[in-house]
Amino acid sequence: MARYIIKRILWIFPILVGVITIVFFISALAPGDPAASLLGATATQEEIDAMHHTLGLDQPLIKRWFDYIWGVFTRFDFGTSYVTRQPVLKDILVYFPVTVKLALAATLLGVVLGIPLGVLSALKQYSWIDSVILVLSVLFISLPNFWLAMMLLKVFAVNLSWVPSFGLDRPTGWILPILCAGLQSMTQNIRITRSSMLEVMRQDYIRTARAKGQKEGRIVTRHMLRNAMIPVATSIGSGLGNQLGGNMALESVFALPGLGNYIVKAITAINTPAMLGGILFVAIVFTLVNLCVDLSYVAIDPRLKTRVTGKKIGKKAIKKMLAEQGAV
Repeated sequence: MARYIIKRILWIFPILVGVITIVFFISALAPGDPAASLLGATATQEEIDAMHHTLGLDQPLIKRWFDYIWGVFTRFDFGTSYVTRQPVLKDILVYFPVTVKLALAATLLGVVLGIPLGVLSALKQYSWIDSVILVLSVLFISLPNFWLAMMLLKVFAVNLSWVPSFGLDRPTGWILPILCAGLQSMTQNIRITRSSMLEVMRQDYIRTARAKGQKEGRIVTRHMLRNAMIPVATSIGSGLGNQLGGNMALESVFALPGLGNYIVKAITAINTPAMLGGILFVAIVFTLVNLCVDLSYVAIDPRLKTRVTGKKIGKKAIKKMLAEQGAV
């Protein structure tokens, strides 16, 4: 297991180099001049050239790219923000906790609501309950999150005045962002859970467990749900990674001081180091979350340990696992 973890961690480095390279050269080729944006429309060419020298923009593009990669991997230096004149990593650590709280709360809401509804939909297949759940899941997953956020603001913040329309000055300011992000997570979990449950329900060991007279509740929780959790865990992990990457649209609509909003402002201000650092930080977090998801597979189903570590499981262990599932 340790060898697998080390191998996955080492893979982070080429991934980060690829992310840096793509974003760096796209930002360099994009229209707009950071120096002119900082100085304003009244700046002279001499002042712009001086600012280029101050920011290091007069250096060759390849040299700037190499220096940035070298700084990231040797000093964990994401550069200095053009706007705040502070290290980008320091700014990110200020904004990231808000994104973490929003991501964890939305993911928890999606799990608490999505998995039970997905199980219920599978158990009541082709019934009116299944139809209602599927229609709602398709509806919420089809709505753009920024449009849903604005509709929630109009109804609950503007018309009813139950919650603030922006910011986190009051605890109630968290309600609409969490609800909006959680609904998106919930619908994805419903669809994955239902599909996975329907596949597991047709397996032979489920019929064997029923033939042995086991209670239906035990069959659903111990045999069906546990064996259906691999795709669900993947869905939860990827959803959490996306949430931690920053809900850029939601954070902008609700004016939340999160990482997604920070990246959007950096793009608008042509603040290249802040944009690069924010996206790079997102890539690191997303990769680590995916690693944790892969390791969770072994906890859910120990038989997958052979795929993860390459080690063999003894015959007694395999027989024990199959017996627990009611297959023998």
